[in-house]
Amino acid sequence: MAKDVEVQEQGEYSAKDYQDPPPAPLIDLDELTKWSFYRALIAEFVATLLFLYVTILTIIGYSHQTDANAGGTDCDGVGILGIAWAFGGMIFILVYCTAGISGGHINPAVTFGLFVGRKVSLLRAVFYMAAQCAGAVCGTGLAKGFQKSFFDRYGGGANFIHDGYNKGTALGAEIIGTFVLVYTVFSATDPKRNARDSHVPVLAPLPIGFAVFMVHLATIPITGTGINPARSFGSAVILNQGKIWDDQWVFWVGPIIGATVAAIYHQYILRGSAIKALGSFRSNA
Repeated sequence: MAKDVEVQEQGEYSAKDYQDPPPAPLIDLDELTKWSFYRALIAEFVATLLFLYVTILTIIGYSHQTDANAGGTDCDGVGILGIAWAFGGMIFILVYCTAGISGGHINPAVTFGLFVGRKVSLLRAVFYMAAQCAGAVCGTGLAKGFQKSFFDRYGGGANFIHDGYNKGTALGAEIIGTFVLVYTVFSATDPKRNARDSHVPVLAPLPIGFAVFMVHLATIPITGTGINPARSFGSAVILNQGKIWDDQWVFWVGPIIGATVAAIYHQYILRGSAIKALGSFRSNA
């Protein structure tokens, strides 16, 4: 196989100073025999549980503080900015804590995007998504257990299409929002970027958390911001209301499309994985 090279500004060639990990196999049954695999599932479950618990309570608390019937005003509480910070901040914290164990996905859309980009196997992706959804249900259930009356009164922090917006607008918001998040995940964990910018001490969880924060600022008024099917699913299961279930498909289809497009854009256009694979095939022929 020909040695990979990078073109420098003066037209000279040098060996790569980074190493791309090999593509993950489609199905790797050996993972089922490793404790590290189950440890990663536990980490994803617990991280998603904590994520939903803190963020749902933040939404409920803000709704109560601004409830006129409870003596609140529109100026009370953390506001939309505070809710966005809660989501972004929790992602920053939890990705930092779990990145070395499970990769810190905490989101089925992120997991699916990484699967499309050949970063995780299909087996791992399916188990991760199941653990994330289970953690989301448990985290939301825990929030309801502590504040049942507020949870039921203020809609449990569930995602739905808000008044004044149609399904097309909501779906577009979820697609673009998830694209921003998953594109940021790929960029922040890119081995080429890490090698090139090794002198810049930037933690990968920081831009990922900021991406979540910025997307929430833009889309909370539209859907409450999903961009995470597990987050939307957990609230829907525990609240269990017709309107929430009617809109649930938007919070699965939108993020899956956004994640897929982001993975293809980064891996096969910006990084040119398809062209590299073709070049390697020709060099071996």
